[in-house]
Amino acid sequence: MTTHPHCDLGTRPGPGALEAGDRVPDVTFRLRRGADWEETSSARIFGGRNVIVFALPGAFTPTCSTVHLPRYEELAPAFEQRGIDEIVCVAVNDPFVMQQWGVEEAASKVHLLPDGNAAFTRGMGMLVDKSDLNFGARSWRYSMLVRDGVIEKMFVEPDKPGDPFEVSDADTMLRYLDPKAALPDEVAMFSREGCPFCARTKAALQEAGIAYTDISLPPLQRSRALRAIAGAQTVPQVFVNGKLVGDSEATLAWLASRRAR
Repeated sequence: MTTHPHCDLGTRPGPGALEAGDRVPDVTFRLRRGADWEETSSARIFGGRNVIVFALPGAFTPTCSTVHLPRYEELAPAFEQRGIDEIVCVAVNDPFVMQQWGVEEAASKVHLLPDGNAAFTRGMGMLVDKSDLNFGARSWRYSMLVRDGVIEKMFVEPDKPGDPFEVSDADTMLRYLDPKAALPDEVAMFSREGCPFCARTKAALQEAGIAYTDISLPPLQRSRALRAIAGAQTVPQVFVNGKLVGDSEATLAWLASRRAR
């Protein structure tokens, strides 16, 4: 008779899962830094520090790559302003996978922590059986705020079909830390290389400390996109929070009104 390799695990966290007031597991992690191996520990990560942890089923998986990790990376400055020393992403993946995922996601502010042996995740009581997805043993999706090694708050995803992603997101954590926190403006700009008006607009956004996404397309695609999305033919065209602000002059006027608020 063949024993299921994860027969001691459930498909959701059990009653022994850690909660607010508990200390995080004391484990050693082995990870990659460039071409070198490095070790770190729970004591080093959490001792005397304020740390946000978010855990997810796996690197390169859809929700983890498109929403969970990028949003924590994006809001990292807001967390830092509120006294957070580090943001850590934990997944039951090996060090090489986590390192490459970080490269592909351009993650520089979030510390990707490979829990390859699942020691931390099992100690949290968050190791679950995802054999139905051919994943094997993986982490349940959750986030937590840890102060000096003690869990202050946990956001654990509900037990629902699929891969629920409702409460462990970065925005929920930010609202917990500061209910009045204003989210950063989402800014994107169509531009082209060599355009002086584009350069002027970029410089103004940078001076204001506003992060933006520069959308630079080949000429034909740019023209089609500008007509379809902005009803315009010239660059730059700037969008803020899903709404068209307009060209360089309109963007400078928006920046001026923003400063005046």
